[in-house]
Amino acid sequence: MPRSRASDALRAAQMYYLQDLTMDAIARELRTSRSTVSRLLSSARESGLVQVQIRSPLDSAPELERMIRSQYGVDVHVVPVLDTLNEAETLDRVAMQAARTIGPLVDSNAIIGVAWGATISAVSRHLTRKITHDSTIVQLNGAGNMQTTGITYASDIMRRFGIAYGARVEQFPVPAFFDHASTKTAMWNERSVQRVLELQAKMSIAIFGVGSVHADYPSHVYAGGYLDETDLNLLAGSDVVGDVATVFFRADGSSDGITLNERSTGPSHEQLRQVRRRICVVSGASKINGLRGALAARLATDLIVDEATAKRLVSFGSPS
Repeated sequence: MPRSRASDALRAAQMYYLQDLTMDAIARELRTSRSTVSRLLSSARESGLVQVQIRSPLDSAPELERMIRSQYGVDVHVVPVLDTLNEAETLDRVAMQAARTIGPLVDSNAIIGVAWGATISAVSRHLTRKITHDSTIVQLNGAGNMQTTGITYASDIMRRFGIAYGARVEQFPVPAFFDHASTKTAMWNERSVQRVLELQAKMSIAIFGVGSVHADYPSHVYAGGYLDETDLNLLAGSDVVGDVATVFFRADGSSDGITLNERSTGPSHEQLRQVRRRICVVSGASKINGLRGALAARLATDLIVDEATAKRLVSFGSPS
C-alpha cells in the first residue's frame, strides 16, 4: 500500500474504531466521500493495520485453547468453523486466520523457514503486507520428484511470503527425497547446498503444516507423486502417521529407524526443535493422528487449528 494511502487508512481506522466516528463524519473530516472511507477501512483490515477480535461467551474456542495449551504445552489459536463446511472450505478459513496470526510475529532481520504443502500454500494466499528489513524466506525442503522439478509449486509459495514481508527468498533446488542416502550425503557437502543449510540453521521462525497418511484432503507429499508403492509400504511397515517438511514420525513422535528420513531433504526433528518459534497450521479432523504425532515430537511451539480437530485433540488426551 502506498505511504499516503496507508496514512489515510490508519487515520480513518483510528477515527472509526477508537473514536467511534461514523463513516459520514470521517468523510467530512478527511474531505472525501463515504465510499472512499469504506475502502480505506477495508484496506486497513486487509493490510493488518486493524485486527478484529470477537469474544463470545458461547464460543468454545477459548476453553479448547486453554486445554490444549495445558495438555501439549503449545500456544494455540482455535479457528471456529461450522460443521457444514467441507474440508476445502475449512482449510480456507484456517489459512486466513493463520495468515493474520503469523503477520505480527514476523519482524525485521528474521530468517523464516517455510515448508511447502497444501496447507501452507493456502496460507500464502491470505498473507497481508508487512514490510520488514533484511529478512529472508528460506525453503525448508526440496520439492522435486520423478514427475516434476517442483520448482513452480514451491517457488509460488515462497514468492508470496517474500512479497508479503518484503523479504529475500532462498529456494532449495533439490528433490524432496533422494533415491539414495549416499547421494544426499554428497549433495550436503556441496557449497551451494551448504549455503541454504546454513540459513536454515539460523531460522528464528519455521512455518509448516502436517502431512498425514490418511487425511481426507490429501497432503501434497502423498498425492503429488513423491512416494511410490515401495515407499508407502516402508512407511506402513514403520507405523508412520505423518510428516513435517517430508520428515516422517510415528504416533508417539519417534522417528528413529524410518529409512525414508535418511533420503529426505527436510530438516531433522532435532534441528527443527532448535528454532525458537515453530508455527504449525493444521486443518481437517482426519489429520488428527499426524497432528498428535507432531505434538508428541515437540515440533511446534504455536498451533493454529480448526475447532473440530481441536475437539478431537482434547478428547484424545495428552501425549505420554
